[in-house]
Order: sequence, then structure tokens, then C-alpha cells
Amino acid sequence: MNKKLWMFGLSAALSFGILAGCGTGGEEAPSGDAPTDSEEPQTEEPAEATEGEGGTLVMGTSADYPPYESIDTQSGEIVGFDVDIAKYITEELGYELQVEDMDFNGLIPAMEAGRVDFVLAGMTPTEERLENVDFSDIYYDAKNLIVTTEDAGISAVEDLAGLKVGVQLGSIQEGDAEALAEEHGFEVVKLNRIPEIMQELLAGRIDAILMEDTVAAGHMEAQDQLVSFEVESEEEMGSAIAFPKGSELVEPFNEKLNELIESGKMDELILQWFDAEGEVEDADAEAEQE
Repeated sequence: MNKKLWMFGLSAALSFGILAGCGTGGEEAPSGDAPTDSEEPQTEEPAEATEGEGGTLVMGTSADYPPYESIDTQSGEIVGFDVDIAKYITEELGYELQVEDMDFNGLIPAMEAGRVDFVLAGMTPTEERLENVDFSDIYYDAKNLIVTTEDAGISAVEDLAGLKVGVQLGSIQEGDAEALAEEHGFEVVKLNRIPEIMQELLAGRIDAILMEDTVAAGHMEAQDQLVSFEVESEEEMGSAIAFPKGSELVEPFNEKLNELIESGKMDELILQWFDAEGEVEDADAEAEQE
């Protein structure tokens, strides 16, 4: 009887030891490379941006800004001028591309949080943004327009006094509108998405929109009642690719971006997405200056 009890006790002890070694609640991690619940998973360092190295880069954008980026109604994919630029550069550098859509004012915070590797969204490298992110060379220049309805009787900035002007939240136009509002006495209405702002204008809830000319073109073509005039920007205009501070992607992206310009492929993309031969001449002149 005592022998049976001794054997039972020995068996129980061995079983407990085996279970302790296989359980997830133990303090000591098992040998080997696999992480446990009590151990931080190992993360790889960001891949250095070298041609052919592989991996996936996540591009942040705001897909409400045609022709720079928008959602194709048939395929549901994000398409546009910026997307094609990103596809060319990442393919040349040997990366896969993943495009993430979000509100424009959330793009830089998403990049700072590590959710995206770079931002391509018709973004202008203002002094304020340069404090938090790095930018590529300028790849496209644009102008600001006041877009309004024909029956509004607005033909100059001075006519906006006492009225409501819509802008996209977080855009360069937001800052320009605020500066103009101080001088000319109108209210700035800030909204997240361009289609939302356009709907507010067509519904008569705002009187005008301050927006980029290339983005305005498509809306004006679709809506006969819209008219526009150019407004000087308080800051230098132009679009560039944004990166986290100190990103190793800046140099290789600039190299491929300039190859895109010098080869004439940028001209082809401009014609494809903007359909304006005059803009090609501007791009050629910019490339020569650089």
C-alpha cells in the first residue's frame, strides 16, 4: 500500500513538471527563438531602402483628391497620379506597395505612429510640416483657386467679405484661407473631404471653396454652374512625398523621382491624369531648374 502511494506521488510530480514546462503561465521562457506571452515579440529593423531588397512599403493617402488620388468606382481600387508615381518608384526599388486611405489631416500622425512608411497625397512641404517630417523634391506645381457658383457674383477675394469659404482640413489651403480671412473678413469652414466641401457649396451652405486648380478642374467640368479665379498663395506651392524624420527612403525615392522626370515618364503621367499640355512644359522647366 505504501509502495502504491509512493508510485502515485512520483507520477503526479512528473506530470506536474511536464505541464509546468508546457504551460504559458510559467516565469521562465522555453529554450529556442519563438517568443512567449511574457516575452516581447522580436521586430525587424526597418529595411534600408536599397534597390531590389524587397518587402512592402505602406503609402498613406487621402483618396478624395482626384486626379492625385481617388477610388475607382468600378474596381474599388485607389488610383491616380500619386499612386502611379508610388508604383513606379517602389517597383524600381524592389518593394511591394500597399496603399492606405485616410483623412488628409490624419496622414502625418499616421506616419509618425509608424502605420505608414510615406505619404503621397498632393502634400506641400510647408515650414510647419518640415518640423515633423522630411520631404522629397517637388514633383508637381499647382495654383490656388476660389471656386464658387456663377450666380454668387464673386469674382475677387474682396467679394468674400462676410461669406463662408470651405477648405480641406489639414491642407495648405487651410492656412492660406485663414490668412486671407483676416484681411478680407470671411468665415473659414473646415471639412475633411473634398466631395463633402463641394456638396456644401452646391447646397448653398457655403459660398466658395479655396482649392487646388488641378483638383478643381474635374469638379468644374462636371458642374456647369461653377466658376473660379486664381488666388496667390501665402506659401510656396508644389507637391512632394513626405517621410518620417530621418527616413532612409528619402534619398532613393528622390533618385527614382528625378529619373521619372528626366525620362519623360512624368510628362506622360501628367498628360494622363491632368490632360494639360501646358503643365508638361512647366514640369520640363522645373526639371531643368533642378
